[in-house]
Amino acid sequence: MKFLKLVEHILIITFLTALTQVGGFVWIITIIFSKTKNWKKRYVFPIIYLVFNILLVPSVAPIFGREKLPVFNNSLAPKNWFYALAFRNYVNPELKNILLKSAKTSRIKITYLDANFPFFDEFPLLPHLSHNDGRKIDLSFMYLNKEGHPTNKKPSFSGYGAFVNSNNPTSKNCINKGYWKYDFTKHLTFGTDRKLSFDKSSTKKLIQHLLSHSETQKIFIEPYLKSNLNLQDSRIRFHGCQAVRHDDHIHLQIK
Repeated sequence: MKFLKLVEHILIITFLTALTQVGGFVWIITIIFSKTKNWKKRYVFPIIYLVFNILLVPSVAPIFGREKLPVFNNSLAPKNWFYALAFRNYVNPELKNILLKSAKTSRIKITYLDANFPFFDEFPLLPHLSHNDGRKIDLSFMYLNKEGHPTNKKPSFSGYGAFVNSNNPTSKNCINKGYWKYDFTKHLTFGTDRKLSFDKSSTKKLIQHLLSHSETQKIFIEPYLKSNLNLQDSRIRFHGCQAVRHDDHIHLQIK
């Protein structure tokens, strides 16, 4: 029984570390408190976790060159609570500044998805290939409601998987080459609102404001979207078949 309990704890620590970077360490502290104080883990864990999330980690992250993005903000906010609670909303100061400036000058509320973890370069933020140095972030496109008016709502709960064009030719090409995961995010929407439609004008405006900063190194969107939006900047690139589709979000990377 002790061996099975140890295996259970190892699995929990591994899962929480992969998902949040910090959660595995919080679970270890929870085990120590529950043993020494005879407290219930189901009560101890969320309390310690929130203390780390709200107070401790945001204070320590700047030592590692990362800053927490705003959570409740009128110009820059996460798609939903998960990205903030899972410690996936940290970037370096330069990227944070670009996002805040772009939101202010464009007068568009920027909705972010996965960014980076708070500590250590090269620590993988799964399932992404490159969100590991504080210089990358995924941003939502802009959308119109059923009346045709701009809205801050997004067509999927996760922010991923609601593609602008289900018949994307690049997707078919990549899948035919054996990259079966290219459109896998369509299974990770966790609920969709099909009454929304792609806001071509506002999305183009947002991308142009992101490109106006000299620190911007790359933006990934699907090739057909770059063409449809009439964007010519060479920093807008195809991400390759080894990644996933980018006609549901913008990938921004700075120098």
